[in-house]
Amino acid sequence: MYKQYFSKFLAENKEKLHFAAHSHHYWLDITREAVLDYWDNSAKYSDEKWELILGKVIPEAQKNIAEILDIDYPEQIAFAPNTHEFVFRLISCFDWFKKLKILSTDSEFHSFTRQTARLEEVGKINVNRVETFPFESFLERFLKELEKSQYDIVFLSNVFFNSGFYIKDLTEIVEKTPEETMIVIDGYHSFMAIPQSIRKHQSRIFLLGGGYKYAMSGEGVCFMFAPKNNTYRPIHTGWFATFGSLTENQTNLVAYSNDAYKFWGSTFDPTGIYRFNSVCKFLKSINLDVPKIHNYVINLQNLFLDELKKINSDVFNLSNLLTPITDSNRGHFLTFQLPNAAIFHKKLREQNVITDYRGDRLRFGFGIYQNENDIIQFSRVLSKIK
Repeated sequence: MYKQYFSKFLAENKEKLHFAAHSHHYWLDITREAVLDYWDNSAKYSDEKWELILGKVIPEAQKNIAEILDIDYPEQIAFAPNTHEFVFRLISCFDWFKKLKILSTDSEFHSFTRQTARLEEVGKINVNRVETFPFESFLERFLKELEKSQYDIVFLSNVFFNSGFYIKDLTEIVEKTPEETMIVIDGYHSFMAIPQSIRKHQSRIFLLGGGYKYAMSGEGVCFMFAPKNNTYRPIHTGWFATFGSLTENQTNLVAYSNDAYKFWGSTFDPTGIYRFNSVCKFLKSINLDVPKIHNYVINLQNLFLDELKKINSDVFNLSNLLTPITDSNRGHFLTFQLPNAAIFHKKLREQNVITDYRGDRLRFGFGIYQNENDIIQFSRVLSKIK
């Protein structure tokens, strides 16, 4: 149904079955025109292009994200080339002479895991990482750890990258976190994949996301929603942080905008934001929204699970499947826990099937550029892998 809109990526990879949409989603054809639009705007406006970018392109992107997440304050959305930049900027909001305490999980994205591990090495932070598995008891165990101590930051994903497990409701975590504790939700694997509203939590949580995966926009367009009227002043700061309306009475201090600009860095390449806006505009033109995308992908996953039962593989079967499948509230990838995940990833690559793995987790990602024939063909390849 939707393959026609990804014709350029599919044409360049016509010999491959790409099941890594959760890692590097194919781009919509429309995004190529968006790249050219930015080039043409740069040529046309030259030095004055930033007036267009900051006055029109950025607000359009903020509005698009606000609509998708169902939030009231588009101006509270900041942009950066990657989410790691936001992670370090948020950590820098605190007193560096004090050892920070962070409550997190053992399943956060690699940049966060690496950065916090390095800061632990030099004695700057202490991280309590709650195991996500078993999933049935995760929320209870996480809340217990939250009650045991006073934390500076609570950081966790709402869809975990190494399993696809989805936290359906953040309410208990938000309500039981003290007001003085920063709450950061990594929403990269839920944004534009799973229908969600963060309206009821918009006064408390920071939320990270980006375009590289399900927003179909490529790299370089990451964002962070920040609660309105927060008083944080990040040490890691760039000159864009004064672009909004400035907080009053800062004559003897470094000035910060009182909206999301306070979390911006410095000069960046806005091409990704052009691509993202073109995706949002195009999806509206064909009446395709996040609920419809999610339903389409879940149907593909369910077909795949049915095909798995038919092939009766010793490797790729439900007993090795880590992703919870009891309902449709799950990420857009299925994760198999296999001791030899790297070997099976290589064997699939030799059959022109693109997947990815993390440790002993082999991940199969699904997207709207796939159809039923792709699922059946993929299953036939899996049946031959030993």
